[in-house]
This record gives sequence, structure tokens and C-alpha cells, in this order.
Amino acid sequence: MADEGSGRVDPELPVVWLCVEGMRAEADGQAGRALGLFQQAWEIAADDYEACIAAHYLARHQNSPEEMLRWNQECLERADRVGDARVDGFYPSLYVNLGQACRRLGRTAEAHTYFARAAERVGEAPEGQYGDWNRFAIAEGLRETASESAGEVFEGEDEAGGDSARRHLDAAVDGRVRELVARWCARDDLMALALTLPAYLGYLGTEGDRVRLRSALHMVHAVRRLPDDEQSELGAVIGATALE
Repeated sequence: MADEGSGRVDPELPVVWLCVEGMRAEADGQAGRALGLFQQAWEIAADDYEACIAAHYLARHQNSPEEMLRWNQECLERADRVGDARVDGFYPSLYVNLGQACRRLGRTAEAHTYFARAAERVGEAPEGQYGDWNRFAIAEGLRETASESAGEVFEGEDEAGGDSARRHLDAAVDGRVRELVARWCARDDLMALALTLPAYLGYLGTEGDRVRLRSALHMVHAVRRLPDDEQSELGAVIGATALE
């Protein structure tokens, strides 16, 4: 959206200008003024594209999860109506927002499906920090809803949970990586954390994700700055079947 570095939003549009002003008000702690600006943007939206942008910001300022979900659904419906390249980069965060709203309502299976849909389109998000944020939010959402949604089926998802299973890092490997990361955090090993966390937090289970995670862990291992026990453990994790 206008604040998310997509590079596709025209800053000259009145709707976009109002949303930018609303974000400035948010940053200044003026939530009421921000909501008023976003509401103005919605009221002057001339087409589905502009309405999609305004609905995105209105969703952020709702007091109930029901209204948050309603505005996020409105945003998705408007994006679907646009149906062209202008909104392609919107979809990962749209699905993330819907997943988060459903989670707050206790609709875990539905939330999990939205996070899975976000994962399918994460490649359309712009690169850089915005793209990284989407990956992190999607991976977190999938992890946190996977076990909770077991046994539940949302319309459009098969009983096996769609393709979500391939997105999970092997539990044993995940636990060992988490333990190593916790130890690096405890002693402020910033190099190891900087190399590992982007690949780990954004792991969605594709072949590319597996390669990125293994490469990141291998780089930490190759530097040989870790204590001997961690060096040995990291080598064993890299050699684990799940990362081969």
C-alpha cells in the first residue's frame, strides 16, 4: 500500500495524499485525526483501486476484530475487482491482514488458509524490508495456526491442510536452530544473528527457502567464531536430512 514501498502507488492521487497524511498523523500519535483522513479517502475514492487503498488503512483503525475483518475483506474484494498489475503487490499483505483478523476472532482454520494464500503470492511483494516483513509475518502466521487448526477445514482447503505441510521446518531441526539463536541472543552475537534470522524467520518451506537457510547457517559455521559446542551443534544441524 502507500506506506509499504510497493513503488506502484501514484502519490499524486488525492486518496493517496490523504492516506499519507493519515500515516503522518499516526506517527504523531493522533489516531483520531488519522482515522478521519482515512475516512475522507474512502469517501472520495473514485474507483475500486482507490477504494482498496483507503479500505486498507481504515481496517487498521477499527476497534473490534469483526470490523477489522470486514474492512480487510472489503479491501480484498476491491483488489479482486481491479484485477491488474497495480494491485499484484498488495495481495501478500492483504492475506496476512485477513489471517490476523481471523485469528483474533478464533477462526484458526480460516486464518491458516489466508496465511497459506499469502505464502503463495509472497513473490509478488516488492523486495527489501517490505518483502521481508511479509515473509516474516506469513511464516509466523503459518507456524502459530498450524497446530491450532489441526482437524478443522476451511472452505477451499482440503482435509490434509492444503499444501501447508511443506511450509514447516522439521520440528527437530527447528528446535535446534531456535536453541542456537537463543544462545546467540543471550551473548549479543550480532553477526550470527544477522546472517541467520532473515532466512530462518522467513522460512516458508520452498526449495529456495531451504537453500537460503542452509547457506546462512553454513556461513556462520564457516567463520568459526562460535564456542566449540555450538560449532559442533551447528555442523550437525547443517548436515540434518531436513536441510540436505
